[in-house]
Amino acid sequence: MCTRISSSGGRHYLQMVAGYRDLQEKVKIKLLANLGRLDRLPTEKLDPLIKGLNRAVECLENTAHELLHAPSRTYGTVFVLHELWQDIGFDHALKQTLRSNRRSIDVEARVRAMVRNRLCNPSSKLGYLRWLETIAMPAIPPQTITHQHLLRAMDTLMDNSGAVEKAIARQIRPPC
Repeated sequence: MCTRISSSGGRHYLQMVAGYRDLQEKVKIKLLANLGRLDRLPTEKLDPLIKGLNRAVECLENTAHELLHAPSRTYGTVFVLHELWQDIGFDHALKQTLRSNRRSIDVEARVRAMVRNRLCNPSSKLGYLRWLETIAMPAIPPQTITHQHLLRAMDTLMDNSGAVEKAIARQIRPPC
């Protein structure tokens, strides 16, 4: 038996639930009590309720402040684009043409991330940094991306656009 927060229609509800196995041995969750909407439950009444429930089921005590959760990050479209990027060979073509020992950033990763942003949620480079907080991105730690890095990546891409275009054309052109 435990508490959980469920969402419906943009609202969050506090519920008391218990897990059990049905006849086919599948794990199911049974709703024992709906304790109300989180935004309408005053914290001063919620804390004693949670402490009392925890004492009843012999759990460690916690408070309503610990029930708050961070919003989930979207990942579906970004992961699909990641796989397509690699299948087409853009990663190989860009790494090959934008290779340099003088750069301290991974230009291909920044360009890849900006392309994903343009396809999923078109916005400016600053808008991209806000979008980055709402998604899960494979192979790029979000905290390592700055506005300056995005500008440097675009400058590098523009400086090497001819070589990049030739490498991508070689990569996606059908063999003769």
